[in-house]
Amino acid sequence: VMAAYVIADVDVTDPARFEEYRRQVSPTIEKYGGRYLVRGGATEKVEGNREPRRLVIIEFDSMERARQWYHSPEYSGPIKLRHQSARTNLIFVEGA
Repeated sequence: VMAAYVIADVDVTDPARFEEYRRQVSPTIEKYGGRYLVRGGATEKVEGNREPRRLVIIEFDSMERARQWYHSPEYSGPIKLRHQSARTNLIFVEGA
C-alpha cells in the first residue's frame, strides 16, 4: 500500500472562523491516521507564477484512508467551517 497526501492551498477569508476550523480538524485527521507534514509555514516561490497562500500537506497511509477521512462524519462539521472561512484548492496525490 502506497502513502497518500492531501495537499491544500488555503486562502483564509475569515481568520476567526478559520481558527475554529483549525481547532476542530486535527482530531479528525488523527483518528484516520493522518499526520501533518506542512501546516502553513513560510513558502518561497522559486519557479512559476503560483503564489500559494497557506500550504498544508497531510500524509495518510493510503489514498483510501485519505478519502475515508475527507468523507467522514467527523470531518463533516469542520469542512463546513473551512468552506465558510477560506477558499481552498485541495488535491489527493499518491506518494512514490
